[in-house]
Amino acid sequence: MANSYFQLGEVSAAQFLNTWSRYDIDGNGYIEDKELENFFRDLEIARHGVAPESNVKEKMQKFMEMYDKNSDGKIEMSELAQILPTEENFLLFFRQNVNSRNEFMETWRKYDADQSGYIEAEELKHFLRDLLMKANKRYDEPKLDEYTHTILKIFDTNQDGKLCLAEMTRLIPVQENFLLKYQGVTLKPSDFSEIFALHDKDKNGYIEEKDFDALLRDLLKKDNKDVSIQTIKSIRKSIMPLADKGKLYHDELVKALCSTT
Repeated sequence: MANSYFQLGEVSAAQFLNTWSRYDIDGNGYIEDKELENFFRDLEIARHGVAPESNVKEKMQKFMEMYDKNSDGKIEMSELAQILPTEENFLLFFRQNVNSRNEFMETWRKYDADQSGYIEAEELKHFLRDLLMKANKRYDEPKLDEYTHTILKIFDTNQDGKLCLAEMTRLIPVQENFLLKYQGVTLKPSDFSEIFALHDKDKNGYIEEKDFDALLRDLLKKDNKDVSIQTIKSIRKSIMPLADKGKLYHDELVKALCSTT
């Protein structure tokens, strides 16, 4: 059964997604706990013909040290792409071509063409087309549609058919993923907007970088969170890559800082 899911070579985007769906049984975006044990067992059978019978924990630990890049004890989609590379490595193109937080934000703003705060399916398709062309990879429209669909299935955690800023950052390397390092306040967007409006005195939809600490302090107070200098400094470091020439825009901040539930 396992061999039908694990190809000993490059897999198509559709095969990759089918493999993920088989093991992420609860659909939470990770292969973990019993799912991870089953995944490792089946992968060993595919690679060696038999399931590991001895030193299983040790072998699994070495496996996780190799592929669990953020050491959280789980396998996420981007980590699976390292284990089961797709035939065109389309999941890795972004990481190869966007090497810093600043480059990520430049890319985000380019493809969020309508400045909606989301990259929608058609915008994502343009992004992938440009990425494939940059990598000198041949493709046809059906394949591009397949990539677009697969990327959305992988990273669109709330299944609204588009990628918000936080979802898009899951495409970049863990060590550069500034939004994953920040857990976010639990304020609703409406609460955030109310506080933001007090600091956006010109009503132009953004605040200057110099005013961010004051905004953040008010947000944390409203959310009954620690407002120490160290906390504000830590959050500032995570969020400042969003700044565009010293400006922090409402729509990007609210999606990065607020709870989506």
